[in-house]
Amino acid sequence: MVLASKEVVTVALLCCVWYVVSSGSNVVGKTLLNQFPYPMTVTMVQLLSIAVYSGPFFNLWGVRRFVDISWPYYFKLIVPLALGKFVGSVFTHVSLWKVPVSYTHTIKATMPLFSVVLSRIILGEKQCLKVYLSLVPIIAGVAIASFTEISFDVIGLMSALAATLQHTLQNIFSKKVLHDTGIHHLRLLHILGRLALMMFLPVWLYFDFWHLVTVSNFKMNNESYKVLGLLFTDGILSWLQNILAFSVMSMVTSLTYAVASSSKRIFVVAASLFVIGNPVTFNNVCGMAMALFGVIAYNKAKYDARRTDQKRVILPMTYQHTNNSTFWQNGNVSSSYINGNKSLFV
Repeated sequence: MVLASKEVVTVALLCCVWYVVSSGSNVVGKTLLNQFPYPMTVTMVQLLSIAVYSGPFFNLWGVRRFVDISWPYYFKLIVPLALGKFVGSVFTHVSLWKVPVSYTHTIKATMPLFSVVLSRIILGEKQCLKVYLSLVPIIAGVAIASFTEISFDVIGLMSALAATLQHTLQNIFSKKVLHDTGIHHLRLLHILGRLALMMFLPVWLYFDFWHLVTVSNFKMNNESYKVLGLLFTDGILSWLQNILAFSVMSMVTSLTYAVASSSKRIFVVAASLFVIGNPVTFNNVCGMAMALFGVIAYNKAKYDARRTDQKRVILPMTYQHTNNSTFWQNGNVSSSYINGNKSLFV
């Protein structure tokens, strides 16, 4: 009981720090992209931060070393996860560049919808009626927020949806890798960060590097130092956010992580509206609130469905009568006659 209480307190504290760091990361990222409209370079700095900082700091913290992962498994899951990591990061930054933080995270509230669809396609998993109904306010809220968004941009909308799809897949398969390999969650973050950096480097060189060097004629001045400071800060905050997200993911179930992520989204939207103060209409706020309410209803419906499934678990008993004795034992529900003895499973 004491250990369980300590774990709950630890998760709660991690979530609180995660929310604050994530809010700061989004606010700094939006401020940076307003002054430095190069989302791929911002992504490059974040991946570089994970690759550079993780090694020495994780060794200092005593994080256990790598586990032996077979090459087939590596190419089947680790490589796609790394690819998805930088793709999702690019789409997130493009969305933050084009639309407000509050709208980006309202769009990301559609993650339950992606989870239901992907679970159906990949796992063949069906949901109860309450879960499907909880998706209605999410879809309606996002639609209202989109129609009433003052700074609406199609590229921003599509980028946020693509990032949400990628994050949904990453959450599912990261949890699988942690379970299958027993690797420490921070080492998995380090592996994905380094691999994503190597995969993304040619893309960044093609799209942003030569443009920054030849076209922008980037010169060092007060504004340049400010941009460099924001890039450095954004890289640190992104690294910390990844550490906190992977830590929470490793300690709780997928459902609990989804609830924590939904709560974080509410916190980020509120913080961005308060700090950045982007203009919003009443209908826009109502759409955001409806979408976030739908996320809460979805998590509650999933929780109730899981509790219902657990209550259906019956400890079956076996009644068996022989010529000399009668006894009960665990078994499955069935009824049969074997060698003249009646075996009844209830």
